Amino acid sequence: MKNSYKFFENRECKYYPCHKGIDEINCLFCYCPLYHLEKCPGAPSYVAKDGKMIKVCTACTFPHQPDNYDKVIETIKANR
Repeated sequence: MKNSYKFFENRECKYYPCHKGIDEINCLFCYCPLYHLEKCPGAPSYVAKDGKMIKVCTACTFPHQPDNYDKVIETIKANR
């Protein structure tokens, strides 16, 4: 893979595949570094729990798509 430092896939992980609907899952951002952001480039949903809105990213594949590596890094830098 071109620019392979931007991609890591661990098919031996007990949670693999953590998301359905994509053929290659970039595990480099296994725990999304954008989770803390109110507005992220992904597609989270929100649910109410105990009077609070909780961000739910189970259907979001944005950080796991190899072509989004640069956008993830860009977003992290912009929100330091």
